[in-house]
Amino acid sequence: MPATPRGFRTAFAALVLLLSASGCATRKPAAAGPASPEFGRIERLDSRLDALVPPGAKLEKVADGLDWAEGPVWDSKNGSLLFSDVPRNVILRWKPGSGLTEFIRPSGYTGAAAFTGREPGSNGLAFDREGRLVACQHGDRRVARLGSDGRFTEIAERYDGKRFNSPNDLAIRSNGDVYFTDPPYGLPRLFDDPGKELPFQGVYRVTPAGAVTLLTKELSMPNGIAFSPDENTLYVSNSDPKNAIWVAFPVGADGALGPGRQFAEARAWVSETSGLPDGLKVDRQGNVFSAGPGGVHVFAPDGTRLGRILTGTRTGNLNWGDDGSVLYIAANHWILRLPTATKGNGF
Repeated sequence: MPATPRGFRTAFAALVLLLSASGCATRKPAAAGPASPEFGRIERLDSRLDALVPPGAKLEKVADGLDWAEGPVWDSKNGSLLFSDVPRNVILRWKPGSGLTEFIRPSGYTGAAAFTGREPGSNGLAFDREGRLVACQHGDRRVARLGSDGRFTEIAERYDGKRFNSPNDLAIRSNGDVYFTDPPYGLPRLFDDPGKELPFQGVYRVTPAGAVTLLTKELSMPNGIAFSPDENTLYVSNSDPKNAIWVAFPVGADGALGPGRQFAEARAWVSETSGLPDGLKVDRQGNVFSAGPGGVHVFAPDGTRLGRILTGTRTGNLNWGDDGSVLYIAANHWILRLPTATKGNGF
């Protein structure tokens, strides 16, 4: 936990601080300074990790001064990384040689009234098949697309007439369907918020035509989400300290999900270090890289834990960038990067 956290209101608020570090003091983004040559370390549990993260690979810190970094995505058109600073309601851009600049504000709450919660901003980000930025917006409780005019357009805001909790992370299928998770971490009082309209935390799909489908509500706290390279499996992390697991769902020809199975778990690490299963991505070979206790956990397609990228702080999400072989990690106040011997799915 940070040295000077804000006070906790409820036990659930304490949980969300584990997930989002949104109780940290507000800081102004700082331009990238000299990279740290040996930041964090790599924990190798299986020799197969060497083919993904080569021996000698070092973590570098490229940006600092953030409140809680989330949702990194590589903007290939501009050769830069976009990511959310959730408590500050802003999407920032980091570009090699230029450091940090503000990309768009507000990013997740666009209302006129003051937001009373801790996490108003965007969280997960992704580019759709037409190259448009799609964001999970906590404060506006929707999934929205950023237009060329700099304004967000709603993609999905309700299920069965009820407002979502606060869409958290997303994965876009090659046919344009957007799959997303909907825990209540953006609501001021979280699970007990009086504005919470849905009695569960779902995983949803919205088609390009705008049809919204509830895919599953079996997870208590669904969070990170990503497809396998063949799109036949959907991975979802469950950020519940009592059931800290990753679940693999088979994806049917119609896009619906079959019964989930436990892909991996992190229960043993929850009591030893900070963090919970969070944002995740998959490489070209189907290996799963996911934020979790201690940093980033790396799994083979069969669920074997190959190792961990230990960041030394709570870690929210990650994504590949540059030519697809550089892993960018959103870790609390920082953006880190790590050269890999693999490439992210989609590169």
